[in-house]
Amino acid sequence: MTDIRSKIYTLYSLEQLAGKDTVVHRLHPAAKLTATAVYILCVASMGRYSFFAMTPYVFYPCIVLALAELPFGMVFRRTLIALPFCLFAGISNLIFDRSVAFWLDGIPITGGMLSVFTILLRALLCVSAVLILVAVTPLSALTGELRCLHVPGVFVSLFEMVYRYIGTLLEEAADMRTAYQLRRGTKKGISLADAGMLIGQLFLRSADRAARIYNAMKCRGYPGTAAQAKRTGFTSADWAFVLLCCGAFAAVRLGLFSLLFY
Repeated sequence: MTDIRSKIYTLYSLEQLAGKDTVVHRLHPAAKLTATAVYILCVASMGRYSFFAMTPYVFYPCIVLALAELPFGMVFRRTLIALPFCLFAGISNLIFDRSVAFWLDGIPITGGMLSVFTILLRALLCVSAVLILVAVTPLSALTGELRCLHVPGVFVSLFEMVYRYIGTLLEEAADMRTAYQLRRGTKKGISLADAGMLIGQLFLRSADRAARIYNAMKCRGYPGTAAQAKRTGFTSADWAFVLLCCGAFAAVRLGLFSLLFY
């Protein structure tokens, strides 16, 4: 049970950092959302061999992490989870693209290797940007701003409920595992004969609890009309952040940054 509880804490520990009071946390949610969207768009649109041209984008997460006083290790460990999936997606490039792109100290670097490195760096940057956005913006403010931007409510509600439902599912699994171990005695683990029954019970218990949580949220005014009513306008700091970030991202994407070194 302790292991499952620790997984729940790990899942929501990043969101708890959104309660800090730093220069980044005080920015308008729409400003941070806009900068993150433009950042991901620029990074994702880079070419398959643009590994070195993409390196200036590393400054954004590093600077924001420092200004927001976020633990670098926590964000970096969560970012690494996505890398194996991206590696499997780009591993075929190593087989089919064997043309030599350049030589590094006598070692040939093929186009396939360069494209794989580019895919991994792209995934690292995009995932870290999303994690930083969650760590510096409360979820309620983020979803409220999405509604104010006229994002379809069904997508926002689905995002909220899935995010919260994961914690509910893990809590129910922890309780069921404890009850099962108490009845099983000294035997460890879950027998194959009981696995199907436990999975079915887990789904029913967690679905029932999620329904009760949703009804309680509806009684308290969900889906966040109050958050829309309290929406404030941009300050000069918000505009400066958006213009500076978007301008820098666009400059790197258009190759203007590399002209400084020629």
